[in-house]
Order: sequence, then C-alpha cells, then structure tokens
Amino acid sequence: MWLGAHVGIAGGIALAPGTGRSIGCEAIQIFSKSPQMWAGPPLADEAAEAFRAAVRQEGLRATAVHHGYLINLASPKPPMLEKSRAAFQDEIARAGKLGVDALIFHCGAHLGSGSREGLRTLTESLNGAISGSEGSRVRLLLENSAGQGTTLCATLEELAEVLGGASDRDRVGVTLDTCHLFAAGIDLRTETAYGRLMDAVAATIGVASVRAFHLNDAKADLGSHLDRHANIGTGQIGAEGFRGLLRDPRWAEVPGYLETPLDDRGYASYVEDLARLRGLVPGPSGARRARRSTRAAAAKAKP
Repeated sequence: MWLGAHVGIAGGIALAPGTGRSIGCEAIQIFSKSPQMWAGPPLADEAAEAFRAAVRQEGLRATAVHHGYLINLASPKPPMLEKSRAAFQDEIARAGKLGVDALIFHCGAHLGSGSREGLRTLTESLNGAISGSEGSRVRLLLENSAGQGTTLCATLEELAEVLGGASDRDRVGVTLDTCHLFAAGIDLRTETAYGRLMDAVAATIGVASVRAFHLNDAKADLGSHLDRHANIGTGQIGAEGFRGLLRDPRWAEVPGYLETPLDDRGYASYVEDLARLRGLVPGPSGARRARRSTRAAAAKAKP
C-alpha cells in the first residue's frame, strides 16, 4: 500500500506535496479550499501548476482531494440539494485543475426521507456530476460512513447500489475508511475477520472498485456508529488490526491516507502512525521504511 496522510494547505497549496514527503508520505490527500466553505477563492493557474510540479518532483504515487463538509448530495431539501450539487461540481473542477487522481466524498444523509429515497437522490447527484464533468480524469470515490444519524452508505450493500446506478463506472470507485467500517459494525482486527470483510467486498462493491483507504483507528467500540478517529494503535482496532490490510497484495498500489488526530507537535503523530503501519509490513523492506519514517522530522511544520 502507498501510505500517506491528509496534509494541510494553510501555507500554500503548492507546499503540500513537499510537506507530505518530508514526513514520509508516498501519497497525500488535501482540501482544495476550506472544508467549511461552499465556494472557495478561484485556484490561480500558477498555484495549480506549482502543485502539479511539486507532485512530480516529490515522486508521489497518488493524490486526492477531499470535498468540503457542507455538501449533502442526498438531501431531500431542494435548496440544499441544488447548492450541494453546484458545490460538488466546483470541487470536481478544482480537483481536475490540480491534476489529482481522485475526489473523495461523503455520501450524505437522507435527513428523514428514508434510505431508499436518499440513495436515489445520491445516485442522481452523482450522475449529474459525471455528466457535468465530461472529459475529467478525476475519479469520484464514495466514502463509507460510520452510520451515525441518517447518513448513507454505512454498508457495503448501499455502496454497491450507488455504484451500480452510476452512469459511467470508470469514473467512480470507493474509499474505505477503517474507523467507519469498525463503527458500522464491520470488524477487521483478526485474520478471520479480515477475510470475511474481503469476501464481503468481493461480493458487493468488488475489489477493483476500492481505489483508496482512510487508515484511522477508532476511539469507540465496534458497532458504536460514532465517527471518532484515533491514532494507530491507540484505539479499539489497535495496530495489529491493520496487519491484514497492509500485507494484502491486492492493495500494493492503492493509497492509504491517515486522517488521525494531530496535537501541538504538528505532524509528529503522523510520523509515528506511518512508522507503526510500516512496521506491520514483513521483511527488511518494511523495517527500513518504518525506520525512515521514524527518523523523519517528528516536529515538522504544523498543518
């Protein structure tokens, strides 16, 4: 797996690739604007090109933008839905300008309209986005939820339903968040549990649809439906719970992005989390990568 993390852009979007590499990332995820804004300032051509050049210079294996938090592509409220669809279209355009591989997005919440109606609305929103961004190379990746409230796609079956309704399957895929899986009641901590999860993935969304992972430990118990991320090895999944994912050859060229908590040491906890994950990879290669990650500047610039 290509290990990486969500990197901040406060110092300038073109600096994110270098920051990621300096703490041991092979892949980075960013916001293209503040996640609490419907629309951000236009991306300057110079900044976008500088970002693309930095990605090439740093030799990053994968890049992604995560969409803003205000968007709800399954909303039953017409004004909110219209605003969300327009904002999502803008996110795709920004991601395309940056040249990233994927736009990762939350599936939204039905807000009382029911799962059936919510999934139908979400699929319509997705197909509208595909149609409105014809020619874009950015793949749109649905992220599984923890199942809190009325959020959709806490199950692999719901993800499969939306994928199955997509007008262009080549443009879509899935990001599996480990914390969200665990919170939704899907275990992966043992070899047997991981095997059951992979069998379920193959039978529903399909292995080829999994294009990225969010690697997060979970603060809350299995099936809690609480979206509470923890640093690797400090939560209910535990470091050993990631062993199956890290050793599975099917994910050798799939990015895994940390979204674990940061503290006043800046990205030092990312450095530690990456080292813990790399320590799970067998053989001298994994050990060397873990040591290099540990030696990375533990108190790098804050996000």
